[in-house]
Amino acid sequence: MEKDKRYLPIGIFDSGIGGLTVAQALINVLPNEKLIYFGDTAHLPYGDKSTAAIQAYSVKICDLLLKQQCKVILIACNSASAAAYELVKEYVGSKAKVLNVIDPIVSYIGKTYPGKTIGLIGTKQTVNSNVYRKKVDALGLDIDLKSHATPLLAAMIEEGFFNDTISESVIHTYLSDPDLANIEALILGCTHYPLIKQQIENYYKEEVDVLDASQIVAQHVKTYLEQHNLASDKLTGDHHFYVSDFTRSFEESTRIFFKRQVHLEHYPLWE
Repeated sequence: MEKDKRYLPIGIFDSGIGGLTVAQALINVLPNEKLIYFGDTAHLPYGDKSTAAIQAYSVKICDLLLKQQCKVILIACNSASAAAYELVKEYVGSKAKVLNVIDPIVSYIGKTYPGKTIGLIGTKQTVNSNVYRKKVDALGLDIDLKSHATPLLAAMIEEGFFNDTISESVIHTYLSDPDLANIEALILGCTHYPLIKQQIENYYKEEVDVLDASQIVAQHVKTYLEQHNLASDKLTGDHHFYVSDFTRSFEESTRIFFKRQVHLEHYPLWE
């Protein structure tokens, strides 16, 4: 049985299409893995929802991913990783391995920046949950984490505002906040933010390491699959992309996030 498990898909879910940056990074490092992606577009953004609501959505999405026999479920959303990871892990039990996007980043920070001052930007839910601070403090490596909520960024990116003067001024306003003074690296704590990584790097003029979480998470998944003998050595079928609420604009944005055309399937989870 173990042998066949390698050819089962990897399930990924997010509140919208931001998690496609993670899916894209995964395909780059794991070209033999089949992905099943679920974007809960009916409820986005998760960043301003209650913990209980995010947990309810997450469990329902996991039901779908388990039906599709996913061997691993990756919560590709910081807000859902913060609010629902423990619950989902318990709910899924031994049916699949559950991974989140926060632990790989914390572990990377620990290895790379002991004793340093690190910044974090993300949604209100991610920043206010203090999940990164608790986990970084638990490493005991004297890392000073400075967090700043940047609630406009995800919505701005979803609307297609990046690499333009509007996003430029919003990004500059956020990054110049005293909360983020004197940092040596910045965690992009939201799966939308890789799309503005270049603009953030330009702001810091190479003086701050800008950490693209999607790359770090993809590497982590790769290592995890190899360690647990779950890595596939051949692609067995097409990737599948579901959204809980379908709009044209998602299909447009999907191409931007995923760097290629994708067929989105409407899967109304709530009817």
